[in-house]
Amino acid sequence: MLLEDKTCVVTGASRGIGRGIAEELGAAGANVVVNYRSSEAEAHNVVDAIEESGSKAVAVQADVSDTEETRAMSETTRTAFGRTDILVNNAGCTMDGKFTNMSREDWDTVMEVNLGGVFNCTQAFFDDLTESNNGRLINISSMIGRKGNFGQANYAASKSGMFGFTRTLALEMARSGSTANCIAPGFVQTDMLETVPEHVQESILERIPLDRFADIEDITGVARFLAGPRSSYITGQILSVTGGMER
Repeated sequence: MLLEDKTCVVTGASRGIGRGIAEELGAAGANVVVNYRSSEAEAHNVVDAIEESGSKAVAVQADVSDTEETRAMSETTRTAFGRTDILVNNAGCTMDGKFTNMSREDWDTVMEVNLGGVFNCTQAFFDDLTESNNGRLINISSMIGRKGNFGQANYAASKSGMFGFTRTLALEMARSGSTANCIAPGFVQTDMLETVPEHVQESILERIPLDRFADIEDITGVARFLAGPRSSYITGQILSVTGGMER
């Protein structure tokens, strides 16, 4: 129970990678705030799963792109569990399309959620993280932020922006002994991947040396390590979890 008595907040935790991370940190003993925007029933299912593992959890609704809602989430967290020790910025969205067809609204929406949400939540919990004994900021980006992807100019730009944000926060948080790191997953078996046509999936697999898509557990294990005491000398890093895929 490496995270016993620690409090963590996971944004976008009602499904997919966020859900996996929330349950993983709960299994390690942490109190978990399961953030969701609209999937209330799914978020409460995550809470139930965490509580069955013996930890405490609460579902908190907040749109991470809304400054006031993220501030309210931080207050709710303090009321429920006290100071936050670990923040996992996972919430994100896509609005794909070729750049020539992309509207400014499509651009702004993705930026406001994927990058603006990281700013809002980090600002809302920043004091807690730096006052914590070994606070942890963990940002979930994407390999798309490194290599780009056809039809995802907005998504790629937002995920790339998280790299610079993470490295800068690592410098600013270092004096307090807190760390900031970023996980950049490759293609993970989630609902999003299931929407990709089979022939495209086959083409992607050909470029992955390990010859498989990531399981959610491949990502959650890295998050658990970064959240724990054994990662205390790692900060400002971008950890690629891609099965060896580099292009």
